[in-house]
Amino acid sequence: MALLDDVAALAKLAAASVDDIGAAAGRASTKAAGVVIDDAAVTPRYVQGFDPSRELTVIRKIAVGSLRNKIVFILPAALLLSQYAEWLLAPILMLGGTYLAFEGAEKLWEKFGPGDHHGPAEPVAADGGADHEKTMVSGAIRTDFILSAEIMVIALKEVTDEPFVSRALILAVVAVAITALVYGAVGLIVKMDDIGLHLAKKSSAVAQKVGRGLVVGMPIFLTVLANIGIVAMLWVGGHILLVNADELGWHWPYETVHHWEKDAGGGAVGWIVNTASSAVIGIVVGAIVVAVMHLIPRKKH
Repeated sequence: MALLDDVAALAKLAAASVDDIGAAAGRASTKAAGVVIDDAAVTPRYVQGFDPSRELTVIRKIAVGSLRNKIVFILPAALLLSQYAEWLLAPILMLGGTYLAFEGAEKLWEKFGPGDHHGPAEPVAADGGADHEKTMVSGAIRTDFILSAEIMVIALKEVTDEPFVSRALILAVVAVAITALVYGAVGLIVKMDDIGLHLAKKSSAVAQKVGRGLVVGMPIFLTVLANIGIVAMLWVGGHILLVNADELGWHWPYETVHHWEKDAGGGAVGWIVNTASSAVIGIVVGAIVVAVMHLIPRKKH
């Protein structure tokens, strides 16, 4: 009976630990929400032009690569950093924030800068088939590595006070949950026009109307989502730079934005002020990097 009592006590403790890990993973995931939105907004462009029968296969390959990025490469590196070189987390986040700002600013340059603005991509079948699919999946996984690293490091900063094992379990939960959330949402988004086509063939007038609306509306939605992805890159990148510059001792940008947020009354208006300020920082930093990358004369191949 004493042994059973001890087992029951251990079971309760384990259950409480699981609840704590789940709650901590939830808090950590919330902090990374901006990058998650960015990830979900960026990924659908990698499956544009594919035959509908290949779309979910491509997304599955990218999702597996994303999970491998998080579990095999990023998680061990993040745990080692948090254990032995926690001071490196802020500089790493700032590098990631700069990269996101650059990506967003480069997209704006491609849209509004001088030079040719490319139209829609040709269907994959006309551009290399299986080889092109492999190239697109590899490119998506490389881009995902940056976003996944940002997500995991942001999550890690929320749980650095936890014991090592708890930290590892929390980050593993975050990795699996966010990968499932992002690529589940992406899969639903890219198949929504097929769902609409299926509904349009139903006998119900309501189903037909909804189906036709989905078929017509999804290309518009994907365009809007791509633009949201650009805004998210600039906002998230700028916010990461703002917060971590403050942690590294450069306080006045964060304090200035925080002061503006308080003057706006906090709440939704304050959040908009903070977000807009972060986006401006992202545009400025991203534009500087774009200028360095694109405007400095380079040798022609």
